[in-house]
Amino acid sequence: MAGFDLHTHSTYSDGTTTPEQNVRDAVALGLDGLGITDHDTTEPYEAARAAADGTGLELVLGTEFSAELDGHSVHVLGYWIDPGHGPLVDELDRLRNERLHRARAIVEKFNGLGVEVTFARVQELAGAAPIGRPHIAQAVVEAGAAPDTRTVFDTWLADGGPAYVEKHAVTPERAVELLVAAGGVAVLAHPGLYGTRGEPGTGAVNGGRASGPGLDAEVVERMAAVGLAGIEADHPDHTDEHRARYRDLAGALGLERTAGSDYHGAGKDNQLGSATTDREVVERLRAWRRA
Repeated sequence: MAGFDLHTHSTYSDGTTTPEQNVRDAVALGLDGLGITDHDTTEPYEAARAAADGTGLELVLGTEFSAELDGHSVHVLGYWIDPGHGPLVDELDRLRNERLHRARAIVEKFNGLGVEVTFARVQELAGAAPIGRPHIAQAVVEAGAAPDTRTVFDTWLADGGPAYVEKHAVTPERAVELLVAAGGVAVLAHPGLYGTRGEPGTGAVNGGRASGPGLDAEVVERMAAVGLAGIEADHPDHTDEHRARYRDLAGALGLERTAGSDYHGAGKDNQLGSATTDREVVERLRAWRRA
């Protein structure tokens, strides 16, 4: 299986597999390269590098940066960033702290809705990783309130849902600026999974297949104006219409079209290597960074 899976998660955020496991599985699949893109952290880099050493697998180190627009999550993948870049480090630290406070508030909302879930259990499920909504969803399933995490998102946790809590986050444009200033390349993650402004809950970030119209073209245009390099048009949860729409938009804006599995281990159905990016595209992104 040739190509680069440019979007994967591990136990350093909301995945269920370690970076070492992801590297071993990528090698077994015959992938050319693997994107290391845990949410709002660069912590898995050292473990991933050690695991990949001598295997021939090329790592594309990055993060999936959490931004927000009008109460809706918008995620930006940043590749080849400097993990020591001060302004980015400060923002990632703030985002992780915000996740903690937000998780407490979400648990309180669930309790108010009659769902007996505890913050202590959510912390146990997250371990050393930044707490995310998938950890809370897993705790809700354990409590017997839903059959699976997708149901938790569909019923309560999706943007605008009854247990949703807004978070303080930078705009998508600012996210791009921070990633570029850190020496990285910014790529819009799974744009078909977002709802449009004024339509809370239509997106499907962390909750499964795209159900809404996706991110407005004008938002992507603003991101492109401050340095966005690509759009993840090929994502397992995109419909054919979303793939076509965002491929066309990337072409119109002169951006690269990328693909990634958004692999989370047992946390999602998406399989490692189920969406891959050609080496030629990766090399153009690398040249974009140098430019």
